[in-house]
Amino acid sequence: MTHFRFMILDIWKLSISVNDELMDIADQVEENKKFRIAEQLRGASLSISNNIAEGSGSYSSKDFSNFLNFAHRSTFEVVNILIVISRRKYISEEQLNKFVSELDILSRKISNFRKTILSNSKQ
Repeated sequence: MTHFRFMILDIWKLSISVNDELMDIADQVEENKKFRIAEQLRGASLSISNNIAEGSGSYSSKDFSNFLNFAHRSTFEVVNILIVISRRKYISEEQLNKFVSELDILSRKISNFRKTILSNSKQ
């Protein structure tokens, strides 16, 4: 099977794993007829892996870095949506804490990978 560059990146693999779980949460929220919130969650969570994938096709480290920045920022958007969902009692405090922890790890990994790419491009 052919592999694209992003498919070997740990940050992409982690983002896809988290995204799978978040899609399930979006489905739960949608059952409560909160379609807009569910779509926002789907879009923001998908944006993380999409930006990693799209950026990996860049010809320059600087361009890839910009896409990683978008992915990093999307983790913050997802956390905000999850806090709103939690306050509305669509997910438990336990679920919120689990996702915030996972997204914090992902956010840090994306940030560190971005720094590595930028520092390697200056050498």
